Amino acid sequence: MGNLMGGLRFKEPSTVEECDSTWDTDSESEEPPQRTEEDSGKSDSMSPGEITARSAEQMDGFPQFGDTAESSTKMKRSFYAAKDLYKYRHSYPNYKESRQANEYRNLRFYLNKIPLVPDGIYVEEILTKWKRDYDKLEHNHTYIQWLFPLREQGLNFYAQELTQDEIKEFQNTREAKRRFLLAYTIMLDFFGIKLLDKNGNVARAANWQDRFQHLNESQHNYLRITRILKSLGELGFESFKPPLVRLLLQEALVEGTLPNMRHSALEYFVYTVRARSQRRALLRFAQRHYQPPENFIWGPPKRRRLTGGKGNKTEPAVDWSTNKVRSPKEGSPNSPREEKGMLEGREAGEWKATKLSRSIPEGRGRVDIGEYIETVPL
Repeated sequence: MGNLMGGLRFKEPSTVEECDSTWDTDSESEEPPQRTEEDSGKSDSMSPGEITARSAEQMDGFPQFGDTAESSTKMKRSFYAAKDLYKYRHSYPNYKESRQANEYRNLRFYLNKIPLVPDGIYVEEILTKWKRDYDKLEHNHTYIQWLFPLREQGLNFYAQELTQDEIKEFQNTREAKRRFLLAYTIMLDFFGIKLLDKNGNVARAANWQDRFQHLNESQHNYLRITRILKSLGELGFESFKPPLVRLLLQEALVEGTLPNMRHSALEYFVYTVRARSQRRALLRFAQRHYQPPENFIWGPPKRRRLTGGKGNKTEPAVDWSTNKVRSPKEGSPNSPREEKGMLEGREAGEWKATKLSRSIPEGRGRVDIGEYIETVPL
């Protein structure tokens, strides 16, 4: 779990808008949240472990917006998802963990010194014997927390959360990183995807048709993908995330092979990416292909959108192979049709607004929590 920091803590966001800085600036990374002095060190938010305590029952029945639900339900951003990913991108600012070096169980597992608990399986056995054993990868629910550790508790309470010190040790250990990438390729193959190069570029694997059909119908694997993306960022492979998210958006929105993944890809996968410019590029791509366009709710807020002729700014495209921003050759995706009603009906929510970088109008009604998609760490 983790101990709360002393008398100082970071101010928690209280609305989706405060959690999402994607459209704020052209900065390449998130700005750290403002630290404020409080009488108590206790946070109003739940710890990562507390978040998962309410969620075991959701694991096998992960709710998703399908096409039918989108047409009959007023779309809203999930505050829970936005806040969870805000905390991830800001390295869980209200929690400080400490652990002795010889207790780095995630690193020792990847060095093949200890097995995962409770199954007693070593990482080398998984890497050599589990590849393409799709039944085992599908039905075993204890390995994923060990293969892709996070700084938050998952549903396997024998798995230990990462700490910042352990992350540094892991990133400096070549053998651990080599095995981690092998684990990543095994899971990609399980999803029907192959890793192309050391830059993290991905493409359909030879088995993509069968695996995509399975992935489209087994939505609990979307939780696994979110966990994998987060773990990539923690362990030094942040640049691997945009290519994977881009491919999944392509399949979900353009090719139509993963239609059930649309909402998870936009609400969760995109927001694991830490660089704002890369999130914007992914959302611009999604916006161009999302149907119906008026239901796209992840674009820039209307009050911050630039209008006019020469004053318009065109979002730069990103070359995923080099992870660099390049000038776009296509026109701006923000056509009037795509922007129409993008954020209509977005409400501040029943959480009291906290003033951070901007004011959030209050008294705009209450949010029906039942309409949100709630997920938890695996």
